[in-house]
Amino acid sequence: MKAVPYGRVVFGGSAVLFGVIASMWHDAQTWQELSGILRLPFGTIVGDCLMAVLIAGGILLAFPRTARFSAVVLGVVYLLFCLASIRGIIAAPKVFDEYDGFFEQFCLLCGALGAYAVTETNAARSAAIGTAARVGLGLCAVSFTLAQALDLRDTASLVPTWILPNQMFWAMLTTIAFALAAAAMLINSHARLATRLMATMTGLFGVLVWVPLLIAHPESHLNWSEFALTWLITGAAWMVAQAA
Repeated sequence: MKAVPYGRVVFGGSAVLFGVIASMWHDAQTWQELSGILRLPFGTIVGDCLMAVLIAGGILLAFPRTARFSAVVLGVVYLLFCLASIRGIIAAPKVFDEYDGFFEQFCLLCGALGAYAVTETNAARSAAIGTAARVGLGLCAVSFTLAQALDLRDTASLVPTWILPNQMFWAMLTTIAFALAAAAMLINSHARLATRLMATMTGLFGVLVWVPLLIAHPESHLNWSEFALTWLITGAAWMVAQAA
């Protein structure tokens, strides 16, 4: 019996979800740091085309015969998203959120690299691509650590109040967890375990943080986009873990 490709299903399914959400709503809450695409000439058309490609790539990733091609397609789309995020860094080089937005997209590019590495038949090439994905995700985890540490109160406010002992405890614990995952991936010490644990943690974010917010405020486009992005990051970490 063949193993179910859960990582590919999560990464691809989240890409489909994000593509559908972004195609439905062309606003800053949905596109966030990628909103610069919509300001380009024919930006809405370009954005919708990219989302259509993202949806197609996400669907094709679920099938073994098309997974390799899909990984390339998703990699190109996320590379374009990374380039779009650089524009914001250049415009506001002192604003950390612009850097964090870039690393969110770079994380997804690393996930696409991981997906490609898993399908690569040449062992040496697969290992090299997997290493690049691991180091890249480690850098992203550094950014996630800083993002939470610099805005710890807002991070804590997202934690459901019913989770004991308190919101600040979990905000600090998850920040430390991101830092430890970053270190493990960058020095390649128990990197696969760290990446899997990071994927588990971000998956729990999706369930415990964003699902309740979606139920409470389904009209918020930001909640939908953050829900999809959280699961994309989860899927990306899962793919990197498989390639590590």
